[in-house]
Amino acid sequence: MAERVLITTVDLEPAVRLRDAFEAESFAVELLTPGERIADVPDPVLLVLTGGLDQKQARRLAREAAEHGPLPILALVDSPAQASAQLRFTLGISEFAIKPIDPADVALIGRRLIERQQLRAITGIVGETDPMREAIERVVQIAPVNSTVLITGESGTGKERIARGIHAISPRKHKPFIAANVAALPETLLESELFGHEKGAFTGAIGQRKGYFELANRGTLFLDEIGEMPPSTQAKLLRVLEEREFMRVGGETPITVDVRVITATNQNLRYMVESGRFRRDLYYRLNVLHIDLPPLRDRKADIPLLVESFSKQASRDHDRPEITVSSEAMALLMRYDWPGNVRELKNLVESMVVLAPGRIIEPQDIPPEIRTPTLPHTNLLPAPAPRREDAGAPTPELEFIFRTLIQLRMDVDDIRRQFEDYRQQHPELPQVGPRYAPVPLMPAGRAIDISVAEANGAHRTDSDDENTIVFRPGITMAELEKEAITAALKQVAGNRRKAAEMLGLGERTLYRKIKEYGIPL
Repeated sequence: MAERVLITTVDLEPAVRLRDAFEAESFAVELLTPGERIADVPDPVLLVLTGGLDQKQARRLAREAAEHGPLPILALVDSPAQASAQLRFTLGISEFAIKPIDPADVALIGRRLIERQQLRAITGIVGETDPMREAIERVVQIAPVNSTVLITGESGTGKERIARGIHAISPRKHKPFIAANVAALPETLLESELFGHEKGAFTGAIGQRKGYFELANRGTLFLDEIGEMPPSTQAKLLRVLEEREFMRVGGETPITVDVRVITATNQNLRYMVESGRFRRDLYYRLNVLHIDLPPLRDRKADIPLLVESFSKQASRDHDRPEITVSSEAMALLMRYDWPGNVRELKNLVESMVVLAPGRIIEPQDIPPEIRTPTLPHTNLLPAPAPRREDAGAPTPELEFIFRTLIQLRMDVDDIRRQFEDYRQQHPELPQVGPRYAPVPLMPAGRAIDISVAEANGAHRTDSDDENTIVFRPGITMAELEKEAITAALKQVAGNRRKAAEMLGLGERTLYRKIKEYGIPL
């Protein structure tokens, strides 16, 4: 049976042209005259308002459309100025078309709105903000083809829902959809789970078993947390994607499969490629089509829609009445940053449906960590930052510098421990005062010392040994390191090899630091 589109007759001329265009797209069309109601037409899938958005009829039909599913609304307006965000919000309009119209283009927009609404109904994907509209549009574009898809986004953003949505409106929708979490499978069993095994292939293999690829034949295989896949399995996965065949563990006969692979990760795969933790060729093979899901903090306008959807679902699952969130409580939910994203919000709504004392959620019914996000324990969390594909992860050079600084910090801690040990072994040394007490920096036999100055700031005097380093409050690690290198070079008369050996550094590292600090030789 053809899907039914409703078109108002406020502006009759475009209404008739649109009827012909939608019928050419195999839709059934009903023209709504003033006074007719949406409930009078069975199973509509789209409402087209041809004009009169400021009239009572348009507002009445918009309310009925919201109660009917909701029903997507396509509105024709006379100018771009009328396609306002306020009208989109107050009437629930999904898309605008500017007059004069091309009926074929409007019919195409209508078809996409219908597919988007069907996708939401099938998968539960909810969102009207621009990032989610873009993601849903990509799903509609991607679904008909067989190319591999990479879905990225933070944990809890709904990557598996998107994968299921792609499968649900694809030509493979009547075939299996198999989902596997790579991170949840032990490395020793991952290959067997993916490709299956023959009887006796390894200890415990008491019979032949099909893997996920065979089970998903002619359907879709979703591999979550693909960044956790070990290198050996990455090579085998690449071969399956390239050749469309594999062998079971312990098998000798190639098995040919027709599987569409969709992968997902919350990691930066491009950075993992650059750091050598993920195969470059596999990355490009997986990233043929790409969907990036925004975190919930970047689409907070969707929170009321998500709360309503999750409330209805939890009410059905637990046989409880639906809840209503007061405006004050909703403001708290909108203010929170949701580090757990949509998953965290869904769990919260489910708990409120089950545990709330009344059917209206007030601010006091919101958990304190969400109601008061400035509590001390929440300040320990890292501040959320927008994801950037190219610069979101440190470069290998920055990672090297970071590791060097950590090693330097460890060296300073060792110096401090040596100082304390030396003081305990030599109680005759005076306490730290206006002067300083020399303490060996290096093991016995090396003539480089470190001294600790009082907080009021003692400085090196002419009588101090030139091989003594003064440590005083405020001195940086770089300054301390420079003084240590300078003292070592003086001790060995500028012999850099001996100085590097004395300092426990590689010669190349010492040469670099001499140049960096501008130490004269």
